[in-house]
Amino acid sequence: MNVSFLQELIALFAGIAIIILLTTKYQVHAFFALLIACFVTGLSVQLPLGNLLGIIKDGFGNIMKSLGLIIVLGTTLGVLLEHTGSTRVMANYILKKVGEKNAAFALSLTGFIVGLPVFCDSGFVVLNGLNKSLAKKTGISIAIMSVSLATGLYSVHCLIPPHPGAAAAAGTIGADYGKLILYGIIIAIPAMLVGHWWAVYAGKKITHIEVEQEEVIEDTTAHPSVLKAFLPVIVPILLIAIRSFFINDDAAKNGWLNNLLSLGEPVIALSVGVLLAFAAKTNWKKKTVSHLLQDSVEKAGGILVIIGAGGAFGAVLAATKMGVHFSEVFALNSLGILFPFLVTFLLKTAQGSSTVAIITAASIVQPLLPALGLDSANGKLLAVLSMGAGSMMISHANDAYFWVITKFSGLDIKTTLKVYTVATIFMGLTTLLMVYLLSFILS
Repeated sequence: MNVSFLQELIALFAGIAIIILLTTKYQVHAFFALLIACFVTGLSVQLPLGNLLGIIKDGFGNIMKSLGLIIVLGTTLGVLLEHTGSTRVMANYILKKVGEKNAAFALSLTGFIVGLPVFCDSGFVVLNGLNKSLAKKTGISIAIMSVSLATGLYSVHCLIPPHPGAAAAAGTIGADYGKLILYGIIIAIPAMLVGHWWAVYAGKKITHIEVEQEEVIEDTTAHPSVLKAFLPVIVPILLIAIRSFFINDDAAKNGWLNNLLSLGEPVIALSVGVLLAFAAKTNWKKKTVSHLLQDSVEKAGGILVIIGAGGAFGAVLAATKMGVHFSEVFALNSLGILFPFLVTFLLKTAQGSSTVAIITAASIVQPLLPALGLDSANGKLLAVLSMGAGSMMISHANDAYFWVITKFSGLDIKTTLKVYTVATIFMGLTTLLMVYLLSFILS
């Protein structure tokens, strides 16, 4: 294979254009869009069809090997927390501590915590009843309440495993999951606060929206205690964090310590979380458990095929040696963390999905890490966090989450654009600033 840099560049842009065109205009599932992009890019740089197919299979398999169990267990944990009422218990506890006069901030904080294991769209749907109830009770604009909840959920969804985008990017780039979770949480806090601040500022001007109180069906199911509700979220994070910061060569040689720290392996830590989520409720019925586990696997399956196709696309890009040519032509080292951010930001704005944007961006960025000066352990961590920042913005009418917020809140499109969409811009820029400051600490 002997192709020019211009031909490689055209092949890359053709692949990206295929992904954007198929997912936005023709509503093709992201798996097929990414798979077609693999063939378009690979064949454009004259990779033999037999070799190309092998590269695609290897890329798909490698990402599955590193992420498959994490995504399935993370999805299962989220489903169980919703079913047992743990999400509602956490929300009510936070509201009680913060106070009804700070109800909007309570929802933002609830979204942040519940969003650690629960996907942002399902988290919003689950908590929307509480959102509308509080808006009616306190008289606070539904725009403020809804966007505070939405941005709290969104801040962690874009940055922290086991959410699929961040998890896939970490797997592709080779970043440490434990440190990504810890630093991701730290960086997500300012993003959450900025989202809440903008919701309050912009939402104050929007008071004409009538809150439709949803019919409340009394829940006679016994909810778990506050401790049991929080444990499935907190324990896995602590286990992963402890392992990431204390594992070293000495620990690996020490049998009992190594076994203890193995509890912090993401797969084991999430398994512990799942068991704790089951323990939050008594009197489980066999049919219920079967249904929940079936639902979890089905939800995870849709995510996994996208991640696998993203891994395949990354493998194709790596096989083209595009990173070497990029580093020879462009002074990428001067861009550093700005490059991953810009690539993800453009992909997110163009095609709408944060997950697809960060998975595709990770495939593009991975071979360029040495040229960007981000090929160290900390550099890879910063690259993933930078892509997480880019995947926040700009959320607008081509994003499914945008419509979840609009439809379930009863907001009109103009209001959602003015309050939520603008909030995502501030969140992304704030997160990029935090990653930039973190780069000095880690250097």
